Amino acid sequence: MSTDLQRHDYKPPSPTLDEGYWSSLLSEGEFARSAPLEYTGGNPRTESSYGGEENYLDHHDSSDTDWEEITRITENDEVIELKVIGYNRGGLLVEWRSLRGFVPASQLINFPSTLNSTIRRNALTERVGQNLLLRVIELNIEKNRLILSERAAQAEPGGRWDILTRLKEGDIVTGHVTNLCDFGAFVDLGGLEGLIHISELSWGRVGHPANMLERGQDIEAYVLDVDREAGRIALSIKRLRPDPWQTVQDRYTLDQIVEGIITNVVDFGAFACIEDGLEGLIHVSELAEGHFLHPRNVVSEGQHIKARILSINGQARRLGLSLRVSI
Repeated sequence: MSTDLQRHDYKPPSPTLDEGYWSSLLSEGEFARSAPLEYTGGNPRTESSYGGEENYLDHHDSSDTDWEEITRITENDEVIELKVIGYNRGGLLVEWRSLRGFVPASQLINFPSTLNSTIRRNALTERVGQNLLLRVIELNIEKNRLILSERAAQAEPGGRWDILTRLKEGDIVTGHVTNLCDFGAFVDLGGLEGLIHISELSWGRVGHPANMLERGQDIEAYVLDVDREAGRIALSIKRLRPDPWQTVQDRYTLDQIVEGIITNVVDFGAFACIEDGLEGLIHVSELAEGHFLHPRNVVSEGQHIKARILSINGQARRLGLSLRVSI
């Protein structure tokens, strides 16, 4: 599945993967962090929050013996069959003995890929009352957190642990995209999903992961971090290519004329992309001769331009450009 990374010598630092980062994975980025929980019977709970530092499951009496047993099941990588008792906008609520667990929508099989809230809600509603074959993918007794996956249950016993033990930082893996959210993309590596944070998709700007990837697409990714204890894998696409800022001063010179596209217009000027991941600033004083009310009176986003390089600083990741040239 993996090979050592030998594509370039530069080894970028791995990001810090704190609890907040992984909370967003569990909370489904395109949905609100709290939502009413729907039940088909019994006493309804009106607010069930999930994600962040707060418990997304209602607090209720749970047995220490049951936590011990679910820990054993998790360690043995067993598949369990649980009944769906409710849902919110992020996924399904299931019950095992005295414990309640959460199945994120991204971890469901044959779940609609559309972002249409009505279609997704109907798909979740249809699951209530059904039994699902699931594997535990996140267990934290202190936070009353029990996260399960229908996707992970498809893998061979021990397959997820085999992936976790074989992978290491710097490996290259192949997988297919299973879900796209505001904060990144999920990639199935063979029964275990990794996350590509949106900041790791490209050296350039990415408005939304869907602008780069499609669900079901097969991709290669660089392994940033493997947390074996938590069963988490952080991936990157941009690290497969050298950081363009590392060699910018070798490839460009002062006063060189370059072509680019305006990517953002602000009060103090405009940013222009001259290659993937390499943006320069055209200060308002370098946009045009004479006086004008706002940079938008001179340039607009998406406009193709030719500019002269005024300054280059790869270490500070800064490139100064000017449109005040005769081309």
